Amino acid sequence: MGRPATLSLCSCTESTAARTLLLSGPLLDEGELGEERTMSPRGPSPNPSIPSEYCSTVPPLQQDHTSGTLASAPPTVMVPVSVLKHPGNDAFPREQRQVWFADGLLPNGQVADTTRLASGGKRSAAEPSSVTAEPPVAQETLGAQAKDPQGDRPSGGPAEAPGGQGVVDERPPASGPWDYSLLARVAGCVERSSSLLPEEEEGLPPLLFITEEEQGGDVQVQVRPSPSQILRLLEEGGPRPLTFVLNANLLVNVKLVTYCDKKCWCFSSNGLRGVGQQELVLMLQRLPGEGAVPRDIFSLYIRVYQDAQRGRFVEDLGSVTLEGSFLGSGEHGGFLFFCPNHQPLGGLSVPPPPFLCGLLIHRLEVPWAKVFPLRLQLRLGAEYSVYPSPVVSVRSRKAVYRETGHTIMNLLSDLRNFQYSLAMVEGLQVHMEMGNSYILIPKARFTQMLKVVNSSNEHVISVGAGFSPEADSHLVCFQNEDGNYQTQANSMLGRTRTVTGASFVVFNGALKASSGFIAKSSIVEDGLMVQITPDTMEGLRQALREQRDFQILCGRTDSTETRENVNVRWVDRPLLANAGMTSPVDGRSLQEALRLRMEQNAEFQKDGKTIKCTEVFYLPKAPDCPVSAPPSLFCRLQQEIATATCAALCPNLTALKDRGINFLGLRISSDNDMVEYQAGSGGHALPQSYMNHLDGALIPIIHGRTSSIPPQPSDMELLFYITQTV
Repeated sequence: MGRPATLSLCSCTESTAARTLLLSGPLLDEGELGEERTMSPRGPSPNPSIPSEYCSTVPPLQQDHTSGTLASAPPTVMVPVSVLKHPGNDAFPREQRQVWFADGLLPNGQVADTTRLASGGKRSAAEPSSVTAEPPVAQETLGAQAKDPQGDRPSGGPAEAPGGQGVVDERPPASGPWDYSLLARVAGCVERSSSLLPEEEEGLPPLLFITEEEQGGDVQVQVRPSPSQILRLLEEGGPRPLTFVLNANLLVNVKLVTYCDKKCWCFSSNGLRGVGQQELVLMLQRLPGEGAVPRDIFSLYIRVYQDAQRGRFVEDLGSVTLEGSFLGSGEHGGFLFFCPNHQPLGGLSVPPPPFLCGLLIHRLEVPWAKVFPLRLQLRLGAEYSVYPSPVVSVRSRKAVYRETGHTIMNLLSDLRNFQYSLAMVEGLQVHMEMGNSYILIPKARFTQMLKVVNSSNEHVISVGAGFSPEADSHLVCFQNEDGNYQTQANSMLGRTRTVTGASFVVFNGALKASSGFIAKSSIVEDGLMVQITPDTMEGLRQALREQRDFQILCGRTDSTETRENVNVRWVDRPLLANAGMTSPVDGRSLQEALRLRMEQNAEFQKDGKTIKCTEVFYLPKAPDCPVSAPPSLFCRLQQEIATATCAALCPNLTALKDRGINFLGLRISSDNDMVEYQAGSGGHALPQSYMNHLDGALIPIIHGRTSSIPPQPSDMELLFYITQTV
C-alpha cells in the first residue's frame, strides 16, 4: 500500500493572500489515510500543527541544488499558498499518489514533473521572501499599537498584497458611529460590566466622543454625562448622532430627527452583530415637553444583547415581549421587528444594512406578534395610512386588535398558549391579479416547502407568505367593534393597484364533485382560500414534492364564463435577507448567499477577549444559481475550520484589536481540482504573521479531510468577531 505524501509547503511572496496546496492521484478516505499513517516507514515525521517542521524556506530556484529531504533539519517557516488540488486521475496506481505545491515542488524539495503527474498542476510564479516576526500580544491600552521589534512598522506583515490589494497594517481612524472597529477602542475606556446603564432613574450610560481624523480619529468617554447637557446637544443637532456605551461591545446612537412632520427619537445600535444579532433601529415619537432621553430603550437593547449571547435572536417579523411598565405605561407589550421595505429612510440616523426596525406594540396585540406578525405589521400600516407599515412608534395608542374572537387563524395557530403557528416558507409570496393568482415559491426553499407538505394533514395544506416588495398593495385584516374580522386593502400612495399581496394560502382538498365546481378560490381575511377536489389535492402534493409548477382551474363545471387560474410556481427569485451585506475579505456581495448561524460549543478567550464564529455563508458560484442548502460534505468541515481558526488567532486577540481588527472573514473556495482559503478584514488581507498561524491550523484539517471537499465548485465564508469579555 502506498504511503500518503507528507505535507510540505512552497515558498511564496510575503504578501500572498490566498493559500494553496496541491494533490495528485485518487484521494484516500479518512480510514485509508489513518491505516497508511500507521504503516509508514519509521523515522522523524513533521508535526502538521507546527508549520516550522514542514515548511521550506529555500527559494524554488535554489532547491534543485539543496538537499531537502524530510530527515533534514527543519528550516525556518516560509509561507505557503494553500490550493488543495485533486485532479482525480485514475490512471495512476496507488503507489504513485503524490502531493505537490503551487510552485511545482515535491515534499522532498525536488521539482515535480507536473506534466507527467497531471495536466492541471501548473507551477505558479512565487518569489522567496523572509517572514515577519510574530506580533507581540500587547496590553490593553487605548490607541496602542503592537510594534515590530526591528522597526517602527507594526508587526504582522506587509503594507500591500498582490494586485495592489492592501493588507491591514495600522489601525485606521474611526470612520463614524456605525464603524464596528470603533468598538476595538472602547474597552480601555469603560469598566468591565454587562450593563453600564446607571441605576439612578435619570442616569444615562457613558457618552462616547470620536475625535477628528486630524487628531487621530481616536475616542474619549464621558462616564457620567449630564441629562441636561445631553438634551442640549441633541436639540442643537449636528451631522452625527450622540453615541452611548451600553457595554464594551455595544454602542447605541441617538439623534433627534423630524420624520413625516413628527419629532422623533432615533435609536440605532452598533455591536449586536458581534453576538450574531442584526443591528436594531427604533424610532419613538417624542412626547410634548419630553426633556430626557427615554432610557428604557437602552434597557431593551441590553436585553436583546444578552438574549443573543444565550442563543435567542430576533429575526425579521420576530418580537420581544415586555413585562410590567415600560416607557411609563403597563399597556406597552413589546416590540415587533421587521426588515424595512418601501419606507423612506433617507436622512435618518441608521446603520448600514442589513438591520431591523422595531415597532412598539400594545399588550393586546402580543398574540398576533407571536403567531402571525405580518397581519399585525400591515394592520398598523393601514392605521397610520402608510405602506406597508410605519417605522415610528407611538406611545399610549389604542390597540388595533382586541380579544381574538372568531378568525380562521384559530384553526391554523394556537393564539392562546402559542404552542404552534402557521407554517412559514421564507420568501414565499402570494400575488393576486385580475383572473390569476400566483403562489411563488423560491427554489432555494424547496426543503422548507417539502417539510410543510409532509407535515400537513390529508385534506389541507396551509402556509404563510412573506411581504412582497413587488406588490403595489396588500390585503389587510381589520377587527370591527363587534370583534368580527373584515378585509380591506392598503396600497402605495399614488400607485394604481395591479398586484395585491396576501398573507397566507390554504388549499382545502375536501371539495366534492357534486358541488358543481372544478375548484373555488376566495379571499378569507387577509389570505387566499383554494378549495379543490381530493384528486386535485393529490396532484398538487406530488407536484410540490417534485418541484414542478402546478395550475388549478377555478370555476363551475357547467359554465363557459371566464374562469380564474391559481398558479403554483417555483421561481429563482433571489432572497433579500442579506441585502447590503458584503464580505470583510474583499467586499464581495453576500446578498444572494445562503446564511446560516454557527453554533460553537467551545469558547476561545485570551486577556479578557473572546473570538467567536457567528455565521457561515454559502455563496453562489454564478449569478442566478442560488444555494438552496449547504453542500453536505462542507457541513462536516465548517465546525472544524471555525474551531481551528479561533484557536489559531486566540493568542493574538489583543494585538488584533489594537490594530482595529475585531471583525474578519475566512473564505474557503473549492473547484474541480483545488481548494484555497483567504482571510481578511475591512476588504484587506490579514497581516502575514496571522496568516502564518492560520496556515498551521487549517492546512492539516484541509489535507486530512480531502475526502470531505465537494468536487463541485463551492464557496463557504465564515465570519468571526472579537469581543470584550463582559
